[in-house]
Amino acid sequence: MEEQGPDEVDVLIDAWARRLPDVDVTPLEVMSRLRRVSIRLGRIRAGAFATAGLASWEFDVLAALRRADEPHELSPAQLIQRTMIGSAAMTNRLTHLVDRGYVERQANPRDGRGVLVRITEEGIVRVDAAMTELIRREARALAVLKDDEIDALARMLRPLMG
Repeated sequence: MEEQGPDEVDVLIDAWARRLPDVDVTPLEVMSRLRRVSIRLGRIRAGAFATAGLASWEFDVLAALRRADEPHELSPAQLIQRTMIGSAAMTNRLTHLVDRGYVERQANPRDGRGVLVRITEEGIVRVDAAMTELIRREARALAVLKDDEIDALARMLRPLMG
């Protein structure tokens, strides 16, 4: 990758290094850049999802269902686990998605008291369109890197996810 001049994080680090001369500000080199990349990614994602008429949270639930094995259905508990949100929020989200016609609830045939959530054809159309646009936009954002740099970055970020 081509060497670039100072960026806003360099300015931030320099300022903190002067204010806190006895503190090693090296972690800011990575974490402040990751934070800014995360904010940019949030904007990229929201824009991609909006092209399919979805909010980010709608995409998250629909994508979890779409990734599930046929017939693309999960229990609410499985959705909570896969989307990492709370039970009350999931209930509200599912009600909204049912109202929009993107998912349907049905009795769990293996458990008379339980419910399964299944993505509808319209939900599949929306989430697939959103994912296709997201991949296109993320590829454009990564175009400043070479393929081997992308591979290296992916490998280096993996341990930080944990």
